[in-house]
Parts: sequence; structure tokens; C-alpha cells
Amino acid sequence: MSAFHESLNLLQTRRFGTFCFASLLSNVGTWAQQVAEPWLLLSLGASSFVIGLDAFVTAAPVWILTLVGGILADRADRRRVIAIFQSIQMLCPTLIVILLVTGTVQPWMVVVLSLVVGITDAISMPSFQSIVPSIVRHRQVASALALNATQFNLSRILGPAIAGVLMASIGAVGCFALNAASYLPFIGVALWILPRGRAVPSADEKFDRSHPFAGIREIAAQPHLRGALLTVLLTSTLCGPLIIFCPVLVKDALQGDANEFSLAIGAFGVGGLLGAVGLLGVAAEHDRRRLSSWFAVGYGAIMAFVAVNPWFWGLPALLILAGLAMSVSNTSANTFLQATVSSHLRGRAVSLYMLAMRGGVSIGSLLTGISISLLGVREALLINGILAVAAHIIVGRGWLRARLTNS
Repeated sequence: MSAFHESLNLLQTRRFGTFCFASLLSNVGTWAQQVAEPWLLLSLGASSFVIGLDAFVTAAPVWILTLVGGILADRADRRRVIAIFQSIQMLCPTLIVILLVTGTVQPWMVVVLSLVVGITDAISMPSFQSIVPSIVRHRQVASALALNATQFNLSRILGPAIAGVLMASIGAVGCFALNAASYLPFIGVALWILPRGRAVPSADEKFDRSHPFAGIREIAAQPHLRGALLTVLLTSTLCGPLIIFCPVLVKDALQGDANEFSLAIGAFGVGGLLGAVGLLGVAAEHDRRRLSSWFAVGYGAIMAFVAVNPWFWGLPALLILAGLAMSVSNTSANTFLQATVSSHLRGRAVSLYMLAMRGGVSIGSLLTGISISLLGVREALLINGILAVAAHIIVGRGWLRARLTNS
């Protein structure tokens, strides 16, 4: 219980507390749009493949650009990186609002703007994901990341709930407008929190221009760090499509509407919030590998149950469990990674984590979209769940045996 209270005390600090609140507002807008966007595509006549393609182009740029973003996070002025690329990203939902108001929106336009979001996200995300460890003490990193995951999963509840109200009243345009406005407080707080100027490496850590990815290879070469990244990659690739194709499951398999879809997404957020809050009570010295690995196995099993569940009201209950498993697994892996890696490599470690998480979702969404077109949504999700269970059992055994070394 002392660990729980110590974690909550972080929210009372000026810098971290303000950062959490601004992040919550931003994520609420993001989740409101993520509820509205696939439903908008469905209403425009888009197929499951187009929905998968939309998710793919949003996340795919991480495969090319997030490692560059990690180097920028370690070597450049993170204030400028965040301000420039997040401002560009803010224009995308703004343009969709204009297209909806004028009645000229087409599915391909949404996909193109999603690609722009994916590019800007890939470059800027390592910079703002590495904010948390830079504004708290080292022994507080685990608690700070758990709190950050808590606000993120709270936004998974608030965002879909607000989206349901907006879509029932003024339509999807309200969700996109909310997301556009939500960028402003986060950009302002990030500029206030982060120091001016570029990062200055120590004398023995000068940047080697001939081998720009040497630090990344150093991280990937260590089995205990590689295990964390591989666990996140498998979870994102095989289980991430559960939320991406939830609107297809709700509409086609369970004959639900937009309100029931937002309820299902909100249930996933409830589970994620429960998982993140539960992690607040875990002592900082606890080895997070076992938590991450076994909850990843559980996530795959729950996905398989979702695929065969015949009732709509069974879906929110299962998604609560899925959100809890995802939150515990990914947050534990992220905490383990950032607490173990050296500070001069933290930006690149975050970029690899984002590559595993977002890149996995991109590949998984595209492949699952094709699988749904060929087999059906239930069959595709069932196959993913079974594969996830088997893969995580194999990877988890090797990760838990890996020795911890100083990076």
C-alpha cells in the first residue's frame, strides 16, 4: 500500500501532475477520433480491408521513421521536435472536419490523412514518450509510467463515452473537432516542461555519424531487453487488431450500432485502467518480466474467447479483461525497458518500444484485414488469439531465463 500512496504523490508534483493532465486531455481527443474514424469509414462504404489499411498507414511509418525519432529524442531539441510535428498532426483532424462540413469526404482522403498522422507520430513520439523518465527521479520511473498508463487508459473510457454522445448528437464531426483542439494543451505543457536546447551527450557518448544506429543495435543485442521488445511486438501484431476491427465485429457479427461500439471500446478502457491502477501497488524493485509475459498469454486467450462469444453483452465483459491484460503486459514491458536501459539510450529504447507496439499493429491490422475478408471476422480473430498464446509461451520462457546486465 505504501508503494500505491507513493505513486499517487507524484500527481501532486507540479511538472508531472500538469503533464499527466495535459496528456489525458490529448488522449481523450485521440480516442474520440479512433471511435469515430472506423465507423465513418464503414458509413462511407469502406470494406474491412480499407479499415485495416487505414490502421496500417497510421502505424506503418514507425518501421522507417521511429528510429530516426529516437535519435532526435536523444540528440536534438525535443521541444522543437514536438512543436513542429504535433502541430502538423493537429491539421489532419482539422481538415477532416472541413471535409465533413462541406460533404466532400471520401475514404481515400481519410486514409491519406492517417498516413500523415503516422509519419508525424513516428518522428515525434519518442521525444514525448521519453518525457516521463526525464521529469522524475530514477526510483520513481516505474510509478510514473504506471500513472501515465493510468491516465491513458482513463482516456480510453472518457474518449469513447464522449464520442458516443457526440456521434449521437452532432455526428462524427464533433469527435474530429475535439481531437484537433486537444493537441493545444499538450503541446503547450510539453514546451513548458522540457528544457531549451538540444541534448548534450557526455564526452564518451559522442554521436557516431558513420554508425547512427549503433545504440539501437546495443539495445537489441541484450536478451533481457530484446525479450521485452519481442513480447510487445507479438502482442501488438496478433492482439492489437482486436480493437481495430471491433467495429466490424460489433456491426457485422453482433448486429450492434455506434453506441454499442463506443460502449465496447469504453469497456476495454475500463480494463486498461484497472490494470494500470493495479500496477501502482507493485514495488519498484519487482521484476516486471513475469507480469508482462503471462498477461500477454492471457490477452491472447481472451481474444480467442471474444471470437467465439455469441452475445453482445458478453463482449464488454471480455474486453474489460482484454484491456487489463494489455495494460499490465505492455506497461510492465515498458517499465522494465526504461528502468534497465542506460539514460543516454533511453530515446532510442523508447523508439524501439514504439516500433514494436505501433509497427506490430500496422502489420497485424493489414494481415488481419485480409484474413477477415477471406475467412470472416470471428475466424480471423480466433486464429490470432491461438497464435498469440503459443508465441508468448515460447518467447516468455526465454525472456524469463535471460540474465539482467547493465546496459
